Amino acid sequence: MIGKLKGIIDEIAEDHCIVDVGGVGYVAYCPARTLAALEGEGTAVTLFIETYVREDMIRLYGFRSALEREWFRLLQNNVQGVGAKVALSVLSTLSASELANAIALKDAATVARAPGVGKKVAERIVSELKSKAPAYAGEASDTIGLKQELGEGVAPSAVADAVSALANLGYSRDVAANAVAAALKEAGESAEAGTLIRLGLKELAR
Repeated sequence: MIGKLKGIIDEIAEDHCIVDVGGVGYVAYCPARTLAALEGEGTAVTLFIETYVREDMIRLYGFRSALEREWFRLLQNNVQGVGAKVALSVLSTLSASELANAIALKDAATVARAPGVGKKVAERIVSELKSKAPAYAGEASDTIGLKQELGEGVAPSAVADAVSALANLGYSRDVAANAVAAALKEAGESAEAGTLIRLGLKELAR
């Protein structure tokens, strides 16, 4: 089984790239975000690989990080109706941390932005992976707990009110929650909603 490819980009196509490793070209199907981040043909690249072996084919899926590869596995192994195509679409639309945040906040609408992901599938992704999101939140690890509390409706009222107020100003719930999390660090857990809103707006203005 191939777990990682390190070589030179030989070709970049719409849904895959070819990586030259010692003269052998490996075709790796990748999320659009991964392909967009490649520096171009002739440049060095390292891809984390998920290998699929079936009777009629062998296919490699490539990702920029081991965390993205884990989400690819999680989506397919835990959510009914999600195969490789849908998983790639989700990871083409959302980064690992964005996906973790959306799941924590029970924001199925954000997940449904991915092409080919309908409302029901997005709701299943949010429901089935809610307990796994914290372990795979990546750079969102510091705020994932707060977002889960918001998603479950058990966050302190001051926090929930502050996030709601910022969201009403046009910010996404994810961005609003990040701002309130920063405000909490500055003002303390006992801060009132007004204080969190004021400090949250200050954070958003930076």
